Amino acid sequence: MSPVPAPSPFPLSRALLEAVLADRLSDRFVAELIWCRLGYGPDPGGEGWLAGPATPPEWRDAFPRAPQVIAERPASVALTRSIPKASKQLLKEQLGFAGYRIGELFPRRTRRATAVNWLLAQLAARGESLPDAGPLPELLPVPADPVKGHPGDPPVG
Repeated sequence: MSPVPAPSPFPLSRALLEAVLADRLSDRFVAELIWCRLGYGPDPGGEGWLAGPATPPEWRDAFPRAPQVIAERPASVALTRSIPKASKQLLKEQLGFAGYRIGELFPRRTRRATAVNWLLAQLAARGESLPDAGPLPELLPVPADPVKGHPGDPPVG
């Protein structure tokens, strides 16, 4: 079954990416930022998102259904590996992100940093700059339990 055409990707901005790093957006929203840009589209049957014609073959073959890039370790590893070496420091260079403190190091948070770095690398590959401001979805409070995340976030494996 072919996916429904992917919705337009949510526009990236410094404010949005900082909200991802600050854990103010759901893991699902973060995944959708990536899925759109990888060519995945909503399953017409309503069962998640499916790889589409624009999905790179390595992603389509490994993940015919869009993976939870925060919750699933193999997807996070694939995301990390798909960031070109020249773009590995964009998180630090463009956002001044020095990393999380020792007490803040949880798989969900480090995978969010990977997701943001991947999004920055995608912008760089297209020669686009990152605007400071842009539309933001409703921001969530920081989760009380950073290991579990926001209500509705899939468990991290």
